[in-house]
Amino acid sequence: MPAMNLTRSSGILLHPTSLPGPYGIGDIGPAAHQWLDDLAASGSKLWQLLPLCPTGYADSPYQCFSTFAGNPYLISPDLLFEEELVTADDLAACPDFPEDAIDYGPVIFWKLGLLDTAFDRFQRTSSQQLRRDFETYRDSHREWLDDFALFMALKDLYNLKPWTQWPTPLRDRDSLQLQKARAAYAPQVSRHAFRQFLFSRQWKALRDHAREVGVKIIGDLPIFVAHDSADVWAHRELFQLDDTGHPSVVAGVPPDYFSKTGQLWGNPLYRWDLHDDTDYAWWLARFRAVFRLVDVVRVDHFRGFVDYWEIPGDASTAVRGRWLPGPGARFLQKVINELGALPIIAEDLGEINPAVFVLRDQFDLPGMKILQFAFDDDIENEFLPHHYPTNSVAYTGTHDNDTSLGWWEGASKNEQEFARAYLGVTGEDISWDLIRAAWKSKARMAITPLQDVLSLPSTARMNFPGTLRGNWRWRMRSGAFSSSLQAKLAALNQETHR
Repeated sequence: MPAMNLTRSSGILLHPTSLPGPYGIGDIGPAAHQWLDDLAASGSKLWQLLPLCPTGYADSPYQCFSTFAGNPYLISPDLLFEEELVTADDLAACPDFPEDAIDYGPVIFWKLGLLDTAFDRFQRTSSQQLRRDFETYRDSHREWLDDFALFMALKDLYNLKPWTQWPTPLRDRDSLQLQKARAAYAPQVSRHAFRQFLFSRQWKALRDHAREVGVKIIGDLPIFVAHDSADVWAHRELFQLDDTGHPSVVAGVPPDYFSKTGQLWGNPLYRWDLHDDTDYAWWLARFRAVFRLVDVVRVDHFRGFVDYWEIPGDASTAVRGRWLPGPGARFLQKVINELGALPIIAEDLGEINPAVFVLRDQFDLPGMKILQFAFDDDIENEFLPHHYPTNSVAYTGTHDNDTSLGWWEGASKNEQEFARAYLGVTGEDISWDLIRAAWKSKARMAITPLQDVLSLPSTARMNFPGTLRGNWRWRMRSGAFSSSLQAKLAALNQETHR
């Protein structure tokens, strides 16, 4: 299989929720379009995101109500105004939200209310063309949208309870009861479908803009899906569940350098035998869906295709479990046979079975190299830049790491001394020291979180793995990615031929 068709390039990791704006959460409207212009002005050709799906438990983009749907919180109020779906008075009623952090409760309450207003106005006053566009969208995405919209309507009806706590006929998808529910709650189902239509239109405009300015978008595909999701509810047979729909075993990873008790993700595990029996139809649909949104996909926890950590469903930590084989090369070859050579980045971090690297290299997929992991005083450390193969992606850190400045301030004296000596720096500008090291490496792609470009401390960290509170909240301030920073990055891109 040929290598990913990307030239030597660089980019920035920034989730749309972190973009600036007055509505409490970043969105895919004017600020996102301006971000693309600024990114292009910096000479960067890559924009990496976290998953774009509708967030559920703990506001995590890795625990979504659907792997196929878009996050309605990312819909731009300003673009709704341009389409005359909301009024200036509707926007003026926006609360005074914090500028540099997301307060999810109030933001979600206001945003969903605004989307309801937009739907009500759409039903009353929208043009025939917009109505036709909506119906066309519903028809073309019916494979997943019908179940998702009904799932969300039922969650609203049952006060957001997990689907395992719904009345048994709906929990178990009795065909007659589903038919009755679709009819009885048709307006609510349409409301959720309309949100997906809005997201799709706004995202298409943003992706078209990215193409115009020469920026490729890197998405993120978590290998597992949330239990409380339309995916699991609609396809129970593909997951390891008991008769009541609860996971009999769940996903996670054993103790590693992120957590002493491992990470108990709680996602249900796949019945890979049944996926194989269906020629991986659900997975093929999933890959098709994500590649409609982005150009490149980082597959989170790529290891799970080789082997996965099975944890008892009633466990309180990830310490107790066992490794079981995943679908391996047969699965990836099926995807390639059906969809062609795929631009995939394999997230190959953590305690890794060597077979993961064999599978990664068999399909010529780039792995990830994290600079923050490099400076343990071992010159053979694979994360030191002189070890990076060309077919890899160099990162200063990811959404799961501290910011580079925060990492530096918490690093041991030995780590700091080794880093200074290896990089030939004083460490006074450590964020940019690491950016330069990543950019100068042989890795085909080099990416840094925007927090490192801004030289921000630990308070700007996006996620603490293994914790449930205080994550995914950081936002950049308006104008933070200044013209001077853009010029500084552009000069580095030119110097390093990126």
